[in-house]
Amino acid sequence: EPTVRTELMEQIPPIAIFLQESRPKFPTAFFEYLMPIVVRYLTDVNNQVRKAGQEALLILLEQDLVAQSDIENKVCPILLDLSAPDSDDEYKVEAVNIICKMASMLSRTTVEHMLLPRFCELCSDGKLFQVRKICAANFGDICNAVGQEATERLLIPKFFELCSDSVWGMRKACAECFMAVSYTTSPEVRRSKLSPLFISLISDTCRWVRQAAFQSLGPFISTFANPSSAGLYIREDGTLSIRPPAQDVNSNPCQPSNNVTVMSSSANAA
Repeated sequence: EPTVRTELMEQIPPIAIFLQESRPKFPTAFFEYLMPIVVRYLTDVNNQVRKAGQEALLILLEQDLVAQSDIENKVCPILLDLSAPDSDDEYKVEAVNIICKMASMLSRTTVEHMLLPRFCELCSDGKLFQVRKICAANFGDICNAVGQEATERLLIPKFFELCSDSVWGMRKACAECFMAVSYTTSPEVRRSKLSPLFISLISDTCRWVRQAAFQSLGPFISTFANPSSAGLYIREDGTLSIRPPAQDVNSNPCQPSNNVTVMSSSANAA
């Protein structure tokens, strides 16, 4: 029964944590018995079972309970099969969603070598706009996961495609994650490529795209600031935050520094 399999999936993470804490007694139980079940349920015929399996997998990855070998040899191959061009539409949408969510939990090497090529293919999926929409919404997270070099070499061209997509929801999603993409690139790419691209979004024919772009304008401008002097940084959840600079020992503690004043003005303007 699907309800039994779903309930089983919900119990996998706490069992795995227990086995991890009791590893001397059960050294291989998780890898031999539980992990194969999780992988198998990612392709279950019932969508609720698959959803429970995906949620269990993300929890296991977040808790660092899955071995690197299992990620590369068991999890990634399944996701690549499910997101293949000839895969079932429902499976493909689920696969690209889980790929985007797990990217931040894996090593940069694993993401770049195993998942990034498929992600780039999915950005150009002409069959399902839902797939492109997921890619656009999570584009900043993927850029952060692979770093500057791979972002500029492989992802920026795909970002340009998505920013000019015929579906306005795609362009809106790109505008919303523009700051995260910009933060991953070099100042030159930011100035010469992303700035003109942002202008095209802020001048878009769709008002929803323009509105999203204007809301991202302040955060995008902040990526041009020097982090060491401005104190601007990106949190793990992808949001922009301000780190107050250390007080100069010779300065008056009651006198606010210029950096703080400028940053406060920028934050209010954004």
